[in-house]
Amino acid sequence: MTTFDEDLFKKGLEQRKATLGAEYVEKNLAAADDFNRPFQEAMTAWCWGFGWGDDVIDAKTRSMMNLSMIGALGKMHEWELHCRGALRNGVTVDEIRAIIHVIGIYCGVPQAIECFRSARKVLEEEGLL
Repeated sequence: MTTFDEDLFKKGLEQRKATLGAEYVEKNLAAADDFNRPFQEAMTAWCWGFGWGDDVIDAKTRSMMNLSMIGALGKMHEWELHCRGALRNGVTVDEIRAIIHVIGIYCGVPQAIECFRSARKVLEEEGLL
């Protein structure tokens, strides 16, 4: 029994791979089992197919929005993942810094410090710092 829309899944899979990298996405889907596969499929369809699947907001802006929201939530593993995706979608180092400044203003200095720590890790691994 399919718990998601197949067309949205295909659209979402394409966008998810474009942003997060095909290797990462394929690894996650291959590791899915009966317990978490329905979530992986539904999340790909809903988040990436429905949420990212239109042309109203470009991928770069969506990445910037994601960094802001995920940073506000303090989900740093996801923040690192989406920081890499943001770079793929054209977000610059200066823009990442500015996003973290806003996170610091609205979410507090400790959260900005966590975002800077995660960003530094990603940017060093990508050879940008």
